[in-house]
Amino acid sequence: MSKVHVIDHPLVQHKLTMIRDKTTGSKDFRELVNEVALLMAYEVTRDLPLEEVEVETPICATKGYTIAGKKIGVIPILRAGLGMVEGILQLIPTAKVGHIGLYRDPDTLQPVEYYCKLPSDSHERDYIVIDPMLATGGSAAAAISYVKNIGCASIKLMCLLAAPEGIEYMQKIHPDVDIYTAAVDEKLNDMGYIIPGLGDAGDRLFGTK
Repeated sequence: MSKVHVIDHPLVQHKLTMIRDKTTGSKDFRELVNEVALLMAYEVTRDLPLEEVEVETPICATKGYTIAGKKIGVIPILRAGLGMVEGILQLIPTAKVGHIGLYRDPDTLQPVEYYCKLPSDSHERDYIVIDPMLATGGSAAAAISYVKNIGCASIKLMCLLAAPEGIEYMQKIHPDVDIYTAAVDEKLNDMGYIIPGLGDAGDRLFGTK
């Protein structure tokens, strides 16, 4: 069974509270989401493998460590996932970014794919799939299934908020994918929105509502 990592660092929790606040405007909302994504990326990448190397300091030769293993890829689920990309790239500027476009049918609550573009070397990368809200889990599970189908085996899911229903669904469909979130909220309402949540992340990021 996949693990759920709740990142409860005080800075993350402070900024998440500001993100939840309905009076936070789009500009501040975007900046806060980027900042939280950067802070969360520290924990998501905590287990990256290292290799020992030798380096010359201005004083003498010494041993240090560099990141080894596969390169990193980031896949935001459009459109709300775009709000977290820049924060991660500030920490991992060499990561390549793919995009998967999914929307949730308002009647069935099932994901519908409308766009997908991934790096040509995707099978050689460890991927972080990002979406601010893990609600029903349908969109995240569908995106991860697509990534697996093209040969990617090492995948993590990163979100700002998760509902218990979404976590349960993800663990059922993808028990090998760990989930990183800043909070696990109470439940979903009848419309599939997270309670208490933060509203529609895409609308708040881009000022479309």
